Amino acid sequence: MAGASEASSSASLRGSRSRRHGKEKNRSDLFQNPKVPFALALILADAILVGLIIAYVPYTKIDWDAYMSQVSGFIGGERDYGNLKGDTGPLVYPAGFLYVYSAVQNLTGGEVFPAQILFGVLYVVNLAIVLFIYVKTDVVPWWALSLLCLSKRIHSIFVLRLFNDCFAMTLLHASMALFLYRKWHFGMVVFSGAVSIKMNVLLYAPPLLLLLLKAMNIIGVVSALAGAALVQILVGLPFLITYPVSYIANAFDLGRVFIHFWSVNFKFVPERVFVSKEFAVCLLIVHLCLLVAFANYKWCKHEGGIIGFVRSRHFFLKLPSSFSFSDVSTSRILTKEHIVTTMFVGNFIGIICARSLHYQFYSWYFYSLPFLLWRTLFPTWLRLILFVGIEVCWNVYPSTPVSSGLLLCLHFIILMGLWFAPSDNPYQLKEDHESQRHRKHN
Repeated sequence: MAGASEASSSASLRGSRSRRHGKEKNRSDLFQNPKVPFALALILADAILVGLIIAYVPYTKIDWDAYMSQVSGFIGGERDYGNLKGDTGPLVYPAGFLYVYSAVQNLTGGEVFPAQILFGVLYVVNLAIVLFIYVKTDVVPWWALSLLCLSKRIHSIFVLRLFNDCFAMTLLHASMALFLYRKWHFGMVVFSGAVSIKMNVLLYAPPLLLLLLKAMNIIGVVSALAGAALVQILVGLPFLITYPVSYIANAFDLGRVFIHFWSVNFKFVPERVFVSKEFAVCLLIVHLCLLVAFANYKWCKHEGGIIGFVRSRHFFLKLPSSFSFSDVSTSRILTKEHIVTTMFVGNFIGIICARSLHYQFYSWYFYSLPFLLWRTLFPTWLRLILFVGIEVCWNVYPSTPVSSGLLLCLHFIILMGLWFAPSDNPYQLKEDHESQRHRKHN
């Protein structure tokens, strides 16, 4: 008995030392990466820049008063979504928007200046999350991380406009960071929270579903989706139990037509065509075709296309032998690069096919641009020209047919670069997988 106890104690001590050594090694490796100190310097420098912008650049009132009016109606007890209105019209966002901006109103008293400070902090937090994703994926060279801090329009969207897109995209990026560490269920909860603030996040849904199917068995996928759906139900519950039709019709209106004047893309299309249902249907068809093409020939190329992938997983032929809700497939683990590439490209396809892009919508994909550019085989000089060209197009106000047409051309060039870029193995090598399992069990 004494021998067994001593052996157990010795094994426990070795395990503790192994874990401590592993943590020290990971910490050492992290800070040996030149991207880490550079990213920290960027965060500090951009935080100072944000403070200067708030102090010296005049705030531009666009949607803030409408947000506060809609929130005031909600706090006052109104539960009919059709009656929650501001000076820009009725509320058209899911209920998560109301909770977030109710908290913002509570923290700032509805005043602009303290709200700008709050959004400045949000900007820095979002930048830190995005830089974390870039450092962990190791696609972009260290110096190109600075591109994430150079957008005049993005700074304006966050601290001079106070749009809800800022909260939605910060949560979206947080969910992606969780996906990198295979926290699929928790990540889906955060992803659903982002959708509850603004529905543009759903552009990431098709590639994300594919990643879920790759990463987990069918039981895990269903449970992750159920968790995301539960978030939407809980967030909308006060409205679903009182005026469900009004809530669903207003918060999830997919047929809204934006004003042609404010659109940054397709401005060269005549207004009568732009607002037509036929134009919207054509864009939807192109969107779906592009998603299917990339899924079949790029994202599932290693598995033999979509059909080969489905056959390999036997989704509809049998249930998994073990009803596991694990966040990790028992066979293969997706690489971080594949996760981020699939999600960023899927969203970028949606951006290209969006009928209308208002100025704040730039935040939907700006932070993915350096990553996407460096996933192409373009020379560095062309990548930088494309990046600067897109930024210039988004800073033309009001947009013109020329700036709009140029933006579409630049988007198309990047998409072609992504199409012709080689498709890497989406799964970690066996030895990497075994090494991770060994560290986990130790």
